[in-house]
Amino acid sequence: MSAITTRPTVSTTPARSVVDHALDRASTFLNAHSITILRISLGLVFLTFASFKFVSGASPAEELAVATVGKLTFGMVTGTNALLFTALTETVIGITLLTGKFVKVGLLVMAGAMVGILSPLALFPDQMWADNGPTLTGQYVFKDIVLVAGAMVVAAHALGARLRSDRD
Repeated sequence: MSAITTRPTVSTTPARSVVDHALDRASTFLNAHSITILRISLGLVFLTFASFKFVSGASPAEELAVATVGKLTFGMVTGTNALLFTALTETVIGITLLTGKFVKVGLLVMAGAMVGILSPLALFPDQMWADNGPTLTGQYVFKDIVLVAGAMVVAAHALGARLRSDRD
């Protein structure tokens, strides 16, 4: 009598690990939602900054905003009008990004605003830099580079770019 033995079947594809499955799920979620979350986050940041500028004395950047708008408009828009202009600009940007309506218009306004927002680095270097690095005001302006980078991602998406997964 002969014994019949069976060999275990060897799979040609490795079993997917829990980690691979989790990474695939995370990738799918991020691909579907990350740019929308970024757009909404940017909108909230702009609306928050704008809200303080509607109340005189409430924004820590009020003096800097007024001085910057004054310089950039060659003194034609100053004081309360400069602050109101800044607040309204940031509100338009915030609402378009938050709602997802007229995003391209909001991004165009934001592109112009970012020139103004970052210009104190060149216009007021004495307020931006100290002997040991950026001042608190300089740090406040310098962090806006992240807003520019985020806006570039949202703009690329608004203009048709799409995320893709290299895991496919």
